[in-house]
Amino acid sequence: MSEKLSFKQVNNPGFFVIGISVRTTNKDGQSSKDIGDLWTRFTTENLAMQIPGKVSDDTYCVYTDYESDHTGWYTAVLGCRVSDTSHAAGGFFTAYIPEGDYRVYTPQGKFPDCIANAWMEIWVTDIPRKYTADYDLYKAGARSFEETEVEVYLAVV
Repeated sequence: MSEKLSFKQVNNPGFFVIGISVRTTNKDGQSSKDIGDLWTRFTTENLAMQIPGKVSDDTYCVYTDYESDHTGWYTAVLGCRVSDTSHAAGGFFTAYIPEGDYRVYTPQGKFPDCIANAWMEIWVTDIPRKYTADYDLYKAGARSFEETEVEVYLAVV
């Protein structure tokens, strides 16, 4: 891991994210296209405003239902953290982020390149990952797109 990608260890409570999803793989850059398409739909259709029970305006991109590890298929869910799932509207996918230990990385540099670079560095390490649910947290309130604050959470053993 490079010095620009340091981490802290936290214990996360379990929580739910409701949003839109795609089944994808990192092979041949497929996930970049698929997740980019999710972002386009999420923003152009203003889907965050349609998610009931949001706990904040932060956006989450959850990686879950791993077939194996980062080289296999997984489900990406783009949405918002919710207080409960009882009012989930049709067409939305619910992802559960289980309670447990997570490494939290804060990518540095220009957004969105910093997030892609962080994941490329993570993929070539021997971090003891669980492959249950990992996620990116995009904090609301940035003054510009390029100044978006993001954290990467990896479920670890």
